[in-house]
Amino acid sequence: MTAETPGKPKVAVLFTRPETVLQDYERLMELAEYRRYLDPSAATILKDNISWHFPFPAANTTPWQLEASISALRHAGYDDLTCVQNKTVVTDAFKGQDLNHYVPIFKHHDVPVKFNFREDEMTWSDYRPKRPMLALDKIYPGGIRIPDFFHGKNILHLPTVKCHIYTTTTGAMKNAFGGLLNVNRHYTHSHIHETLVDLLAIQQEIHAGIFAVMDGTTAGNGTGPRIMQPVEKNVILGSGDQVAIDAVAAKLMGFDPMSIDYIRIAHEQGLGVGDTRQIDVVGDDIANESWGFHVGSSLHKFVAWLAWYGPTRVFQKAVLHTPLVHVANFWSEAYHDYLHWPLKERKIYERWLAKSQWGRLFARYAEEETLLPSTAPVASA
Repeated sequence: MTAETPGKPKVAVLFTRPETVLQDYERLMELAEYRRYLDPSAATILKDNISWHFPFPAANTTPWQLEASISALRHAGYDDLTCVQNKTVVTDAFKGQDLNHYVPIFKHHDVPVKFNFREDEMTWSDYRPKRPMLALDKIYPGGIRIPDFFHGKNILHLPTVKCHIYTTTTGAMKNAFGGLLNVNRHYTHSHIHETLVDLLAIQQEIHAGIFAVMDGTTAGNGTGPRIMQPVEKNVILGSGDQVAIDAVAAKLMGFDPMSIDYIRIAHEQGLGVGDTRQIDVVGDDIANESWGFHVGSSLHKFVAWLAWYGPTRVFQKAVLHTPLVHVANFWSEAYHDYLHWPLKERKIYERWLAKSQWGRLFARYAEEETLLPSTAPVASA
């Protein structure tokens, strides 16, 4: 176990195995001092990460990550928990929480679920950030709209360790993307790094507390967040500094964190620490860990580059702000769900399910639904 340095942000990292992972998550959160960051008097939002509704390893919050976090929070007296789901053009929130085995966990622990795209469950209103924005005020000149429900609550982010075609890596900072921006968030992709920094600034203004727990039991290498090669790494991370946890995860994957724009800009803006030399990594020793991940290339990455960064980006408004956007959305859905999943990713998932120790744990959740005693609050008489 590494020693602490006073004044530095802390990121807890533990190596784990299926037999102990549920207990290890609670220990991880204690090491990262989550009670310092989450206000015990405030309600807490659980923001899981469904990058793809299919249960592809490393793409989504794991059921053990979700259940262990709920259990740890409840044991510490954080009884008022709500999960908030969102949708994207390529993910179905209802299918995602079902196929990834979240629904029985929510029921067992009595955690309600809200969907930020349902008008009867969430109201969106204009928000004027106190801090100058880098991109969002220009992307949405008519006003930045966020869900009223998020104001004054803690938020616990539940990302996984994986690569991303737009941002190289994706983790705690990117996890706010779906919750705080509506279905038109694809407008931001040409300025995605600045957008993530703006969203972190907004989070720090509206939330009572912020904490992240990241699962790298199976990590995602390649053109994520969906088309990846799952690699067993047996690691979990936790921190109250969203920049620091993303930086440590990036370094584990083999990237220079300060070369990734969203980490570097957030560090320069004082929203967190991205220079790993200024971060206390507590728990297990990861000094020799560098996995050699790379984003790589794919047809989807090339088309994304054309749309958001290449010479054809001049046509964005003609496509994204007109009914033509439905054509782009259909192509993306068809590419992932009807081409890649049946022809490649489903086979990878089934092999992981049969041969990986984490795949077998996932199968246990399919059979047993939950693995911990219920933490549902006892109703008062």
